[in-house]
Amino acid sequence: MRKHREGGKFFATMSNVRTGRRNYYNVFSYVYDAFINLHARRYAGDTRNFLVEMANQEEKSNPRILDICCGTGAVIAAFANRYPESVTVGYDFSRGMLGKARNKQESRKTIFIEGDAAFLPFADESFDIVTCSHALYELKGPTRQTALQEMKRVICSNGSVLLMEHEVPHHPLIKILFNIRMMTMGSADAIEFVKGGLVPFRRIFPDVSRYSSPTGKSKLIVCRKHGIIQEGETSKNKQ
Repeated sequence: MRKHREGGKFFATMSNVRTGRRNYYNVFSYVYDAFINLHARRYAGDTRNFLVEMANQEEKSNPRILDICCGTGAVIAAFANRYPESVTVGYDFSRGMLGKARNKQESRKTIFIEGDAAFLPFADESFDIVTCSHALYELKGPTRQTALQEMKRVICSNGSVLLMEHEVPHHPLIKILFNIRMMTMGSADAIEFVKGGLVPFRRIFPDVSRYSSPTGKSKLIVCRKHGIIQEGETSKNKQ
């Protein structure tokens, strides 16, 4: 993987990128924000704020933050707003999505890089926080595991990887629509991955915790390189 400057922006040279899906998101980028506002306007902001709160970086004035599959930059903008002196990086394989993200006023201090989630062009332990929201289900199993390994590699020893994923709906009709979405938008094993709980993450990280978002529509998986045992807590009572 190589990295170079082009017009003041950083870009990563990719190999074996999923060209068809990338082209789809390049086109979708023109209506993506409008779609999200229509589809999730009541809770998207709350979910992003929940993610920022759970990062729990208040003791650091300038944490280094990487958002993988950043789309049009809403999540990384929320972090940049909370930590204005931090180094914030948005990373996505869609040039169209990144173009929309760069054009937002709130993204003016964020570095955006084009690249594949399975090949991160960063040195080991480069970031305090790595996030990825509602995107891992689209990756094929081996590629997903490689992406998780890369996240583990670039996170610092006491940092956290925060992964937001969909919860499986309980309502029968909504559940059917959800499964159709997984089959059409996700990888072949997307449904299995979403239903798989913490198993896919524990294959990579020794310390994994799960939390529900305020809306109950998403789950947050917090992963760390090393197990952290709080005072009065044993490894048996971590969930």
